[in-house]
Amino acid sequence: MKEKLSINHWAEEDRPREKMMAHGAAALSNAELLAILIGSGNVEESAVELMRKVLSDYRNSLNELGKCTVEDLCRYKGIGTAKAVTILAASELGKRRKAEEPGERKQIRCSQDIYSLCHPFMCDLPVEECWVLLLNQASRVIDRVRIGQGGLASTVVDVRCVLREALLKRASSLVLCHNHPSGNIAPSREDDRLTQSLFQAAQTMNIRMLDHVIISDGAYYSYADEGRL
Repeated sequence: MKEKLSINHWAEEDRPREKMMAHGAAALSNAELLAILIGSGNVEESAVELMRKVLSDYRNSLNELGKCTVEDLCRYKGIGTAKAVTILAASELGKRRKAEEPGERKQIRCSQDIYSLCHPFMCDLPVEECWVLLLNQASRVIDRVRIGQGGLASTVVDVRCVLREALLKRASSLVLCHNHPSGNIAPSREDDRLTQSLFQAAQTMNIRMLDHVIISDGAYYSYADEGRL
């Protein structure tokens, strides 16, 4: 068996922690950054080598890695529950940082803006969730609220709850957004019915429904873009 060379025996400039301190986080590879998180590998592989193997199994994609479960990661020799949880916690922090709104409220001008705002916190959801974006007169986001959570293929949304949130926040307009965990962005009949019901109900309250966007990982469907609103 090939003897493992411990990170402690590497040249100092090649050790992840020392490398980060000397050159900054941007100088490290994804495997090196993950190795810092887990701290150690196993009897055969250093932490960096182990994380290179893990990343390779997920097409060297941090996005794919973030979809793992604790059980998935614990299948690797040298990764226990604590290390797996650490990796997934870091992945979640990355998503939250991307989704975090800047000091100025995000303005919604098109369906791509909606997708960019919602994708980070919806792309990895294992079940359908429905969210509403509440906007002011300048189409800037006042708030985003989850108004429904369901199973793999559907979720139940109460139109009255959506309008209640809009009225409480004094929104001038709103956007509905939900995910399809299957990856198929084609709207269902239930999606069509919900869209029309909410559009008509919002009109009676003098609130504009700008769009209903269905999100998957890497693609989306916009009712507004398709001329269906």
